[in-house]
Amino acid sequence: MAAISRTPLEEQQSRLGLRERKKLRTRTEIRRATYALIAEQGYEATTVEQIAEAAEVSPSTVFRYFPTKEDIVLTDEYDPVMAAVLRARPADEPPLKSLRHLLVETLQDVLANDRAEMVQRSKLLVEIPAVRARMTETMSVTARLLSEVLAERSGRDRNDLQLRVFTAAVLGALREVSIYWAERDCQDDLIAMLEDAFDSLEGGLRL
Repeated sequence: MAAISRTPLEEQQSRLGLRERKKLRTRTEIRRATYALIAEQGYEATTVEQIAEAAEVSPSTVFRYFPTKEDIVLTDEYDPVMAAVLRARPADEPPLKSLRHLLVETLQDVLANDRAEMVQRSKLLVEIPAVRARMTETMSVTARLLSEVLAERSGRDRNDLQLRVFTAAVLGALREVSIYWAERDCQDDLIAMLEDAFDSLEGGLRL
């Protein structure tokens, strides 16, 4: 019988210890409860107290895992996975090609396993200013993490400005693709749109 292949996220999670797996389960339960409540009654009407009750944890536990309600919507488990996948890319591969492979693979994984949550998150990104503002902050953290991995691969300083600008620009493209997708009711081929965005980054904008 052929072995069942695991996604990069599953591979990462399989390496966690018991305590970390329990934390991950709690985070996942809180997030799922949040999305269910938002789908039922809307973002603004959903309170942390309601989320805690639905997830069967205390409000303080919710805040311990997620400082704000926006963080519950936006935070996922993919950052360490993305860093690991990026580190595993060929050392001589151009950075843009490495990030293209990484983001397309990650997006495919999300769509295959958490499409409903991604649709909901993307629509909230368009509809709720606080979510959109917080996403800018969370993407900045991800960009810094990925730029540090690129620094390791290239031998550059981890605070190299060019690396930071480059990585932020790539993630900015992902952000705009996600917003555009949500504005069109998430009906388009998101992977094809991301590929087109990378084509633009690689070839430049032609008017």
